[in-house]
Amino acid sequence: MLPSMTVVLMLVSLTCGENPAIQVILNNKGLQYGKHVGAGWIQEKMELITLPDISGEINIHIGTVYYTLTGITITKCDFPEPDVEFYQDPTGLKTSFFGLSVAITGGWSTHFGIIHDHGSFDMALFSIDVTSIVNLGKDPYGHLSVTSVSCDAQVGGLDVQFHGGASWIIQPFVKHFKGRIKSEIQGKICPTVEEYILNLESHLQAMNVSFDVNQDLTLDLPLTGLPVINASSLNLGLKGEFYSIKSPAEPPFKAQAFTMPEQQGYMLSMGLSEFTLNSASYEYFTAQLLNVLINDSMIPPSSPVRLNTSSFGQFIPQLPKLFPDLLMNLQVYAREVPLFSFLPGAVKLGFQGAVKAFAIQANKTQTPLFKLNVDTQVSGKVWIASGKLKGSLKMDNYSLTLAASEVGPFKTDALERCGKMGEMFVLAKLNEKLGKGVDLPRMRQAQLVNTVLEVDEGFIAIFSDAQVLLPPGGFN
Repeated sequence: MLPSMTVVLMLVSLTCGENPAIQVILNNKGLQYGKHVGAGWIQEKMELITLPDISGEINIHIGTVYYTLTGITITKCDFPEPDVEFYQDPTGLKTSFFGLSVAITGGWSTHFGIIHDHGSFDMALFSIDVTSIVNLGKDPYGHLSVTSVSCDAQVGGLDVQFHGGASWIIQPFVKHFKGRIKSEIQGKICPTVEEYILNLESHLQAMNVSFDVNQDLTLDLPLTGLPVINASSLNLGLKGEFYSIKSPAEPPFKAQAFTMPEQQGYMLSMGLSEFTLNSASYEYFTAQLLNVLINDSMIPPSSPVRLNTSSFGQFIPQLPKLFPDLLMNLQVYAREVPLFSFLPGAVKLGFQGAVKAFAIQANKTQTPLFKLNVDTQVSGKVWIASGKLKGSLKMDNYSLTLAASEVGPFKTDALERCGKMGEMFVLAKLNEKLGKGVDLPRMRQAQLVNTVLEVDEGFIAIFSDAQVLLPPGGFN
């Protein structure tokens, strides 16, 4: 039962009162796929299972015979696919097996006073029914938790044949004690199921709820509240906030609530709020990482404009007179936090930046020349095709104004046209790469297939099926 549950939870494979910035929804189609994959794996692995020893005693009127059944292994299993459904009270999953039949073999040993004997046995268990209900919750650290609520197991019938030793003496008494053996086996089923659930719980508690995405940022993904379950889906709300690794800070904006459209035709749905991207932007901004120094060596050789005072004389006539034949540096940085906004069918990014220009003196000191404010807005479309995330960008607006000058006033029209051309060149290069696409992330034991993406008001929705890739050793 653990593998079925593991597959289901892997498909949705991570602080109360917060709106989640990321929502992951497992639909009934995904639940049934997880059940099917888990059941197939169980069917393959049943013969590798060794069951616990069974010990008991038989009263044969002249005394008591003590017996032990050891090395119990499954030789054949008629394993019908289980029923799995979302369960609303308590919030969790209900799993049921009906009509399971198992053939097992093993060894027997007995002692009656000083007499000891041993041999082998074959046993058949018929019409085994097991029903387990688990509760899905959230621990104080934001991990998904799973606990057993109830378990019921019934063994409909049992036949056993003893071989070797004095089995001819024991066999006639089988009808008197096979009910006890059936009860022993029946009593071990639910504790075994609950042990599997405890192992799964330990695995979930060991999972990380935050991940370093690079040397600067970590992504925080604890659950923001209890899982929400209805008859057809399981919804997990995740915090989805980026933090600076060195100097984390809370942004002055909050994640806004959003409602994912229902898409039962897919196994999984995921919603990504614009808050997630904006939290990354805020952390980069506050850590002063949205800052770049451009020198002449970084300008393409084909560019008609070079980073020196002579070349900039065409825009600022007095510059080469005040600072003749000097190289220049441009410090480009964000004045405000760049913010993403998601609108139906489009993604927009507003950038309010500044450019500070410096002349590099012969002694390598830098003399400030002027400061320009640059405001631009870019919009784009994103989609998924052939398993790749693709997109296109275009410039909606670009303006350049003089904010300060140490070389006197000058007109910025020509510089604005030059800057606009530079941005269009960069966007063209980006569009070339976005047109080729980026491979979708692939998990170690599952991959997304038949994936579509939609941009809505305030969030991006992704709908997908999944394919589980069972590892050689299965789920441990």
